[in-house]
Formats: sequence, C-alpha cells, structure tokens
Amino acid sequence: MLHDLVTAPATTDAVRDTHLQRLLVVLGIVVLAFNLRPAATSVGPLLEEIRAGVPLGDFEAGLLTTLPVLCFALVGGAAPRLASWLGLHRVALLGLVLLAGCLWWRSEVHQGWLFLVLSFAALSGAATANVLMPSLVKLHFPGQVGLLTAVYSTSMAIGLTTSSALTVPIADGGVDYARGLGAWAATAAIAVLPWIGLIRHDLHEGRRSTTLGITAIARTRLGWAMAGAFGLQSLQAYAVFGWFAQMCRDAGYSAESAGVLLGVVTGASIPLSLLIPIVAGRFRDQRWLLTALIACYPIGYLGFLAAPRPLGWLWALAIGIGCSTFPLVLTLIGLRSRTPEGTAALSGFTQSTGYLIAAAGPFGVGVLHAATGTWTASILVLLALCVPLYLCGLYATRDRSIEDELAARS
Repeated sequence: MLHDLVTAPATTDAVRDTHLQRLLVVLGIVVLAFNLRPAATSVGPLLEEIRAGVPLGDFEAGLLTTLPVLCFALVGGAAPRLASWLGLHRVALLGLVLLAGCLWWRSEVHQGWLFLVLSFAALSGAATANVLMPSLVKLHFPGQVGLLTAVYSTSMAIGLTTSSALTVPIADGGVDYARGLGAWAATAAIAVLPWIGLIRHDLHEGRRSTTLGITAIARTRLGWAMAGAFGLQSLQAYAVFGWFAQMCRDAGYSAESAGVLLGVVTGASIPLSLLIPIVAGRFRDQRWLLTALIACYPIGYLGFLAAPRPLGWLWALAIGIGCSTFPLVLTLIGLRSRTPEGTAALSGFTQSTGYLIAAAGPFGVGVLHAATGTWTASILVLLALCVPLYLCGLYATRDRSIEDELAARS
C-alpha cells in the first residue's frame, strides 16, 4: 500500500513530488492524523480525577466534553481561508505546534478556567489540521483519495484507541491524571518533525485564489446532506468518547476496565477505517455500506441498556462499528468533489457546520444524566438521532459532485 502511494505518478493538478517527498507527505499525514483525537479522548477515562484535581463542577465538566466539537465548529471553518493565505502545510504545522504546547501546559495547571482555555486552544490546533486533511490528500494524491483516506483514518483510529485504552495506565490508575494527559503532548511534539520539512511545498505553490468558498457550498443540497451526516455522526462519536467510560464506571466497571471498553469502541474502527475508505472508493454508490454500519448502533445501545454486564465488550464493539460511519463520511468529502479547491470548501463547510450540530451531543448527554440521574434517557436520544443520520447519509452516498450541483444552480 505504501509503495503504491509513493510511486503513483502525480497528475497535472497535484504537487509534483519526488518519491522521497511523497514518502514524507504520507508520513506527515499519518503522524498528524494519529494526534487529532487524543486531546479529546484522553479526558473521558480520567474525568472523575480531573474534576477532583482541577477542580471542575457539573457545568464545567459538561463543557469540557463538548469543547472538541465546539472547537472544530468555530475554528475549523476558518482553516481553508488560513490555508489560502499561509499555505496548507504551514497551517498544519502551526496547528500541531499549538496542539503540543497547550496539551503539555494543560497537564500542569490546577485552575478550572485555565484548564478549559488550554483545552480549547489545543483542540483548536487539532481542528485546523483536521479540516485540511482532505485537501492535503486531494492535492498530493488526487487519484488515490480512497486509499490515502484509509491510511490517515486508520492512523486516526489508532490514536483514538491508544489514548482511550492507555491514558489510565499511564496515569497510574488515575492517581496522576496530569501524567496521563501530558503523555499525548509528547506524541504531538514528535509529529511536528516531518511537517518542518513539508512547509517548503507552500513556497512553490504560492498563494491560492479562493474561487469557491463555504458560502457557495451552503447553497447546495449535497453540502447540507454532508454537513448533516458528518454532524450527526460526530454527535454520536463525541458523546460516546466523552461519556461511555463514565457510563461503564457507573455500571460497576473499574476505571481501568472502563478505559478498556472505551478502547474497544475506538479499536473497532481501526480495521474498518482501513477497509471502508478503500471499499467506498471503488463504488459509485455507498448506500449499502452506510446501512450496514448504522444498523449496529441500536444493537449496541439497546444491549448496553438491557445488560451492561458482563457483555459490555460486545455492546462496545457494536457501538464502535456504528461509529465507523465516520471514515465513510470523511471519504465522501473527497469523492463528492472534483478539485482541491472544491474539496477544501466542502470539507470546511461539512466540518464546521457538522461540528456545530455535534456540539449538542456530549453536552446534552451530560445535562440529561444530571437531570435524570441515569443514562437511559441519554442513550435513547442517541438512538433516535440515528434516524436523521441515516437519511442525510442516504443523500450523500449517492453518486454526485459538489461542482455539478453548483453548476446546475448557476
């Protein structure tokens, strides 16, 4: 797979890289993707310890679990414009530097407001880089969108799983939560290194003209279907990332076991993140794949409600398969656009609008739990939201492109 990516000929629309440069691009994308999720998912398994040590009240804890989607919504939409001014690779590097620095600083503070501010700053760095990933793929590998998306979404899934399962052991069972959180600053700092060598690409590209913006995407049905599918899927995912470990602890699991079960949720997406984009890229219509993935959500949610123990691992696995709708939607961003500019605009609108929708997920789950004292209402709401997710996905998975819809409107 790596050989195919490195040796594939560049088209006239792609950056003309040597084999060594293309290898560096693949490496940079992989290490960047690995670090896009630990800033968010390392919090859930240690939420009780963080609340005691910082400290954080109920409102602040709910806000903390909602910050990832808020950052991706508020900051992600500006990423295409920043990239047009500074260059794709420079903005990705700046995002990584901000992520690494603020994650380390966050692990050293004990004031609730400062912890939240640094979390927002770190996640803003991740959000900026996250929105640009499809554009980087389209720029360097325009003929291999499915394959490269498989590579980086798998790396993202590995980062998810690693941070979910290892944060508590690194924190010595939760006793030293600062060490558990700070470990992911080190991995982000390592990821900076290849991007220092990649920023020279921006010198050759110069400033890009932005003939297609996210406001144009907002006038299309495909844009809103993509945003709805992305947002509702992210709502599911971040609600699970933020609260599933606590649900398991309240069901009688230890902190270590709850972290492992969250790792099962995220780990299920590792092989699927590799497989789904490749399969999706080979078909013009992906509705059958969408149906198979979303059908796993009710199995996991209802199973966990009925019998959280001892079959928690089985329900976690089913929920994890449902969450693998995420790499499918990521792949569609590249498949539903024809140019790097179209990809950037569709990615910016899909992710900024989508994450704004998703912000209601983790915060709402926390509010419902605080109001009812149980997780039942929260899980049932997540289950009901699978319906509009499926409907938006059905439109987005049909064979079409954003440029075609824009041309038809004009």
